Amino acid sequence: MSEPLLSVNNLVIQFPARDKDKITVVHDVSFHVNQGEVVAIVGESGSGKSMTSLAIMGLLKSEGEVASGAIHFQGRNLLALPKNERRKINGKDMTMIFQEPMSSLNPMLRIKTQIAEALKIHHPDISKKAIQEKSIDLLRQVEINNAEAVANRFPHQLSGGMRQRVMIAIAIANEPQLLIADEPTTALDVTIQKQILSLIKNLNRKNEMGVVFITHDLSVVADIADRVLVMRQGKIVEEATVFELFDNPQHPYTIRLLKAMPTLETDTDTIDSLMDDPAQLERLEDGPFQTISDTHFVRKKAGADDEG
Repeated sequence: MSEPLLSVNNLVIQFPARDKDKITVVHDVSFHVNQGEVVAIVGESGSGKSMTSLAIMGLLKSEGEVASGAIHFQGRNLLALPKNERRKINGKDMTMIFQEPMSSLNPMLRIKTQIAEALKIHHPDISKKAIQEKSIDLLRQVEINNAEAVANRFPHQLSGGMRQRVMIAIAIANEPQLLIADEPTTALDVTIQKQILSLIKNLNRKNEMGVVFITHDLSVVADIADRVLVMRQGKIVEEATVFELFDNPQHPYTIRLLKAMPTLETDTDTIDSLMDDPAQLERLEDGPFQTISDTHFVRKKAGADDEG
């Protein structure tokens, strides 16, 4: 069996605290991602899922630290690499997109310039003509119509969905092996959200790119993931294939998350409120919850199309 593309082993992340030396926010987390696989990490705000992804990318804030554990990417322990070696990997072999593209895009630069910067960092000798051609091709890959015109616009001239597509274009500019997507659809309406999910899944299949998809929304998980990790209070409490998770969840917390999924009678604002307040999840009464067979969010099993 081939080695995983990404392997996280016994990861512990700590931050300084006023009343004690350190506070642990991620506890002994282990998981792997194979080439071409989409692994979703799901949990409410503060569960440690985003902190885990930032540690993988080496983007923890200066006061945060990986106290112990190992992160192997393509067989190399990222935590043992010098900074100059990490910079060669980030943005080329592994890359990340965030929830709000306006916080990542430079409002003062045209879209084509920002794509060009992503290419030049790892290909300093690339010609101006090659950059122009590659930039337009990337915008077309992320299904942007009239790519030539969009390339000349500034971020504020684009819709939220278009800006997220541009961020994905920049992320895949150097044909990475691993994409980490941290809540990339949360700020989008349902229609655009589904388009972005479909785009990421198509790129995953076309390029055999591994994906770590961070979200609090189990309906999103159902649409995109192959395997799911459920995080709570900095720990992984359950791991399963997407179909196993919805058909037969094992952990009480996973069951509560499934019960919090919206139905025709439950609006998404209510769900967001539940996810932001873990105490409300704790108070959900025991009882039936939706399974994979009776929720309208879940894609069909292997071999069926993804619009289910």
